[in-house]
Parts: sequence; C-alpha cells; structure tokens
Amino acid sequence: MFDRDVYRARREGLRRGLGPGIALFLGNDESPMNYADNTYRFRQDSSFLYYFGLDTAGLVAIIDLDEGTETLYGPELTVEDFVWTGPLPSLGDRAALAGVERVMAPARLEEDLGRIRQAGRAVHFLPPYRPENKLKLLAWLGVPPDRASAEASVPFIRAVVEQRSVKSPEEIAEIEKAVDISVDMHLAALRLVRPGFTEARIAAAVHQVALAAGGDLSFPIIATVHGEVLHQHAQTETLTSGGMFLLDAGAETALHYAGDLSTTMPVDGRFTDRQKDVYRIALAAHETAKSALKPGAPHLDVHLAACRMIAEGLKGLGLMKGDLDEAVRRGAHALFFPCGEGHMMGLDVHDMEDLGEVYVGYEGRPKSTQFGLKSLRLARPLRPGFVVTVEPGIYFIPQLIDQWRAENRFPEHIDYDRVEAYKDFGGLRNEEDVLITGNGHRVLGRKKPLTVEEIEALVGKADA
Repeated sequence: MFDRDVYRARREGLRRGLGPGIALFLGNDESPMNYADNTYRFRQDSSFLYYFGLDTAGLVAIIDLDEGTETLYGPELTVEDFVWTGPLPSLGDRAALAGVERVMAPARLEEDLGRIRQAGRAVHFLPPYRPENKLKLLAWLGVPPDRASAEASVPFIRAVVEQRSVKSPEEIAEIEKAVDISVDMHLAALRLVRPGFTEARIAAAVHQVALAAGGDLSFPIIATVHGEVLHQHAQTETLTSGGMFLLDAGAETALHYAGDLSTTMPVDGRFTDRQKDVYRIALAAHETAKSALKPGAPHLDVHLAACRMIAEGLKGLGLMKGDLDEAVRRGAHALFFPCGEGHMMGLDVHDMEDLGEVYVGYEGRPKSTQFGLKSLRLARPLRPGFVVTVEPGIYFIPQLIDQWRAENRFPEHIDYDRVEAYKDFGGLRNEEDVLITGNGHRVLGRKKPLTVEEIEALVGKADA
C-alpha cells in the first residue's frame, strides 16, 4: 500500500468532486473455480484499491459525502481462519492502514443502507462487473441485476474518471516498475524464440518472469504465431521456420499497477524482406503516433496520424491506392488496421474500462460507429499525468479480406489482387507505454527492442 495520507487525499478529492449522498464501494469477493474453497487468483476492484488500498476479499466501504465520515465493512477473522491462513491483521488494523477510523461487521451494512434510503438520500455506486455484486445491489438497494450498470451513478463515474486518469508521482513510479518487469518478460521471449518451440513454452517462461518479480500478469498472455488474430490466447501452436511470433504481455505489480507491451519477432532470427517491409511501415506509424503525444492533443488525432502513415506505407507496397486522406477518412485502411492505436493504462491494463469507454476515453460523447474507429478506446485530449499505450499494427486477416473483396468495398483505395498475395502474412505490432508530461511525453521503463536490427540481435540467443 501507499501511505495512508495518499488514500485520505484521494477520498477527500472525491468528496469535493461529487454531490450529496453517500458513495458505496463494492470490493470483490473470492471467485470459485469449481468449488468454494478452490478459487481463482483474487483481484480486488481497482476503484476500491484506488481509494482504500486494501487488497483482501469481502470488504465494502461507504463514504458519507455530507458528513465526511468513512466506514469499512468486513468480517473479522477467527482462530479457526488462522489455522489455514496464519495470523492476519484485524479489520480495524487494516482500516487504519487506509486512514479509515470506523469499521463495522457486514451484517450492519444492509441496516445502514436501509436507513440511508429511508431518509431519501442518494446512494452513488459504480457499474458492477461481478455477478455477486449485482446481486448485492439487488438485496440492498432493490436494483435488478440487468439494470445495475444503467442505474450506476454517472456523477460518481465522472468523478472517479477525473481522479484516476491523472497519475500521481507514486503511481507513475509503480507503473514504471510494472513496465520494467514487462520488458524483462519480452526479453525472455526474444531469447527463446526459434523453430520447434511451442507458444505455450514461451508463454510459461514469460509468466515466470512476472511471478518471480513478486506480481503477476496484468492480462492473459497473447503469445502467438497468428499475429493477425488481435487477442489470441490459445497457445497451442508450434513455431515454424519463416514465420513470425507476436508477444503481447504485461506485468502487474504487487500493488496491481499494469504494464502492457507488444513485440513481434522472426522465428528464424531474421525477418524476410517482405516481413521487413511491413514491419518498418508499422514501426513508422508507431513513431508517428508517439511523436504526436503531448498535452492538449486529441488522442483521436494521434490515432489518425498512425492510420495515415500505415496507408502511405501500404500504398508504397501497392496494396492501397488513391487519395489517402480520403481513404483514412472513410476507413479503408481498417482492412489492415481494424483497432485503436492505444488506450489508457494504470490500475487496469485498459484503465477504468469497467466505468465505460464513453466516459474514460470520450468525456461522455458518443463513439464512432465506423469499423476500426469504433474500436478506439481513447479519443479525448491528452493531459499531463495520463499514461497511454502506443500500439499501431498491420494485420492481414483472410476472412476480413475475403468479405471486403466480395462486397467490393473501397475498390478505389484497395488493390485486392495485390492484397491476395499477403493473406498468409499474419500480423504484427509493437507497443510501448508512455507518460504525458507537462510539455510532451516520456516513454516509461527500460528500453524495449523496437527496430529490425534490435530485434534480430536478440532472437534465439538463449541456450536451448
């Protein structure tokens, strides 16, 4: 945990930014895999962590926005619990670490909420994503589970997004720690990649790095020879000569701050000429996007600059044609880049995604419905303290190519005969994590290999 004054200051900031009533924070419970005592790895709710820092299951908190009081509700462990866990701090001792003075047993919560509702006071809660928390809202507030997200407090969402979007110095240091570990994860993969190794073997080595550093993964590892599949988690393939391998993986520190990096590498240790051509176009788009990151710059413009660079490079290969500005405006480039250039990162690898992209990335404005552009998670103007990823890529997705060709989409911008020859290419991207500073940006963490030469210098250099 950070110092208790950090959490006190965050809660005081929330009180100033939110109207009257109470703010209800639902911590997460243990989640069983197949029976109650065999659980998945526990992960506390990120907003609960942000305001209270307590990383244990079964906790709920209330901030009285009018009276300024704060109450933590949770179970007290007994000697019978300690037989299995060893001695643990009392609820009061844990609350004190977060600067909270009042603690109550869980049974008091329903009674207190009933009294608050009877007085006609507003109860603010965030959109729940765990089914057990939806059921709690039904029991305590009468909110139907299928209405829980719709009835969440928009002022509460906006207030939390406003605070969590701008990272404090202690948060930046923790994210940088996560990025450093993530770099080590990617270096481990680079040194292992070679024909005959399995995706699973490399993923296991990558996961080991995160665990050995005292944390875990910030999201399930993408370790794949099918780089054209944007979120490929299967890890069932074997690396073969002439192919490429894409790793998208990040560490989560013990305080649950995330790193998120991607690296594309040649299985043989050397890119083919065709792979180099496409790789360098993607890298040019990456550097274009990165150079555009600064306070006040709309992230939509950063994304479109990367799209324009990809279109220009692919025109050079004969895959795109015509007026490139018009092609990007209409979304023709999305055949090759159907996703967003980057996203916010912090306590969540897609930071605050549970609160809704329309608030996190669009300041409440509606998102585009255009294919490709609708997948951009962040469009709003950048501010100092934002941490964002930079990850434009180029993907040749056979099914998408076949569909667009059959529909004759954008024939003035796409040469489908030339594209046909790339249907076996796969896909590639690189990714870095970047802090927006007062006058520009700073890439977080130790340097990750990016160029063709840097990648080729490392691939397969570990002992088999």
